Amino acid sequence: MIQEGFRLGGRIYGAKNALVVAELGTGHGGDLVKARELCDAAGEAGADCIKFQIVYAGEILHPNTGELSLPGGKIRLYHRFKELEVPPEFFAALKEYVEGRGLIFLCTPFGPRSAAELKALNPALVKIASPELNYTALLRETARWGVPVLLSSGVSKLGDIEEALSLLRAASPADADKAAGSGGVRGEGAPVCLLHCVTAYPAPETDYNLRVLGNLAGIFGVSVGLSDHSMDPELAPALGIAMGAAVVEKHFCLSRKDPGLDDPIALPPGDFSRMVRAVRWAQAAGPEETVAALSAERGKSLVEAVLGDGVKRLAPSELANYERTNRSLHALRDISPGTIIGSADLAVLRTEKILRPGLPPSWAERVCGRKARQFIPSGEGIRFEDLS
Repeated sequence: MIQEGFRLGGRIYGAKNALVVAELGTGHGGDLVKARELCDAAGEAGADCIKFQIVYAGEILHPNTGELSLPGGKIRLYHRFKELEVPPEFFAALKEYVEGRGLIFLCTPFGPRSAAELKALNPALVKIASPELNYTALLRETARWGVPVLLSSGVSKLGDIEEALSLLRAASPADADKAAGSGGVRGEGAPVCLLHCVTAYPAPETDYNLRVLGNLAGIFGVSVGLSDHSMDPELAPALGIAMGAAVVEKHFCLSRKDPGLDDPIALPPGDFSRMVRAVRWAQAAGPEETVAALSAERGKSLVEAVLGDGVKRLAPSELANYERTNRSLHALRDISPGTIIGSADLAVLRTEKILRPGLPPSWAERVCGRKARQFIPSGEGIRFEDLS
């Protein structure tokens, strides 16, 4: 059965009452004063929910993953992520501040340490980012919390989504009882809203193929939403609502000139307010009127290109990211031929820039105890041919 919305607290969010998420990510730069300023501005712009990321570089990347070009020059990507690390007290203070404004606190964990810290905050819901959709251990952990999960599905195929949902639905019976109180089905794990996403920064509006929302809802029996990386404040969000989105998420910033990693593609307050107005208008107008009005205003060919054919496939702008943005098994040190590989020798990481991808995260236990057939350099993905 298709879930047309999901329950959070005493409210049911759906295409007639979408949850609008302001993704602040790490745009605060570790400054609690700026973080609160961002929260205030996002709330005033119409956000229902404020989202952050708990970043520990070692949970996401290997130090040898490559460089990032910033206005001040090139910097190692791992070191840039190290700069974004903050103590757990930082997010405890933000959760209190966000909820004190009557907004919903949301956060993304990226590994066991950040997940443990987030769980200790007793969140009302949790977000799994697109690159972690195949991180089996993280999915199992968050499923056990019994809270709604927003699962982004950028740079993924249908089989990847199916596997992730099966893990999230396999929560323990005790947690499934808790999940049922939040709109899930007892015995089916945590309630999930699947967010359609294009993993490109920015993502062209014409890559969004928004008719896929209805197909994903029908195939997997979940509520659906949109995590939008396009630059237009209105087009994809309004059409996403017309196609059934229960959640609309957009990056938020005070200014696109700010130094945050996502600030250049985020919406400043004025544009975010425009997005919220477009979302609420589309809710009231309904699908047919929304599509007709936007076709008249923006051109039917553009609207049809954004809506697409509804077939789930990798978008052109994210095609090169597949198996590089996603998680895989990487060596944490040089592994010599003949070495028995142990759990301390590998990690589940994003491949990203210059390293090679490895086996999927689900293979971690099977790789441990195997002998290295050939030399595996530190940082590189561990492949079948590397094992005896």
